[in-house]
Amino acid sequence: MPGRSSLAVGLAGLGLLAATLVGCGGGSGSAKVPPPALESEQATQACNALAAALPAVLDGHQSRATEPNSPLTAAWADPAIVLRCGVGTPAALQPTSQLYTINEVDWLAEETEDGWRFTTVGRIVNVELAVPSRYEPAVNPLVDLSAPIIAAIPEPEQPDE
Repeated sequence: MPGRSSLAVGLAGLGLLAATLVGCGGGSGSAKVPPPALESEQATQACNALAAALPAVLDGHQSRATEPNSPLTAAWADPAIVLRCGVGTPAALQPTSQLYTINEVDWLAEETEDGWRFTTVGRIVNVELAVPSRYEPAVNPLVDLSAPIIAAIPEPEQPDE
């Protein structure tokens, strides 16, 4: 299992995190966000539950519509902070990867051209959050997402030993 580091809510050290995976519409219009393809009914149920639990305001930023409209995607702010539920396992995730635990949710952080991308690790469905570089510390939205993720997307059941 990758290594873990606990991060405090205010995390200045990773404050540079930000990434937008897709182009976003200007102004307060819809953010263009392609939904991932889900492979199981369990993933669909978990992502639907997450969509129902997501906050209207994320780190002080109001939610906005996504295009196409999908329970697998969400966006806040302009430029958009983008969430996608049901993404694949990141290629960057290795046994030696450094994970960051924020309020009991493990995240893999990847620097991108436009900032940072965070992907949950150790849940039955992966959730990805792209935070544009203008929002610092970029880990702050992860704090607001912890409770909805914990409530909607459980960790896989461990086999009895």
